[in-house]
Amino acid sequence: MEPLEEELLVRRACQRDTEAFAHLYATVYKDLYRFALYTLGRPEDAEDVVSDTVTDAYATIHKLRTASAFRPWIFKILTNKCKKMIKGYANPPYPLAMEIAIPDRNYAEIQDVKNAFANLNPRERLILSLTVFAGYNNEEAAKLLHMKAGTLRSIKSRAMDKMEKMI
Repeated sequence: MEPLEEELLVRRACQRDTEAFAHLYATVYKDLYRFALYTLGRPEDAEDVVSDTVTDAYATIHKLRTASAFRPWIFKILTNKCKKMIKGYANPPYPLAMEIAIPDRNYAEIQDVKNAFANLNPRERLILSLTVFAGYNNEEAAKLLHMKAGTLRSIKSRAMDKMEKMI
């Protein structure tokens, strides 16, 4: 979607235009779900937090100040919901059941990466999800998680090293 088209849709959505919001959601729903699934490890939890995110986003989009900030804004809502769900887990999440296909890759390699990612702790998965899948830079992700950028970089580096050793 062109940036100008997205800005127009955001402005319309801010004025409670349901159709405009639906178009915006259509541009990000796969990324939202993928982020939530990789972060939480449970498809049903990912569906729940994405649903809650969309509901909250629609209810509060009129407060969005900058049209170009829609994607980071909705991911911030999702990130906060994922963090709350992770805190609420009484037991560690089940192993990831990845169903997201990645074309033109070696299946064994994909499975190795998925398994390594699934073996990270929830905090490490959240950090990698933000910086690798959602496209936030280290400073933005650290701000979202209320931590120092250096701490985030250290955790990210250790998580990547863990995954490399597992693969």
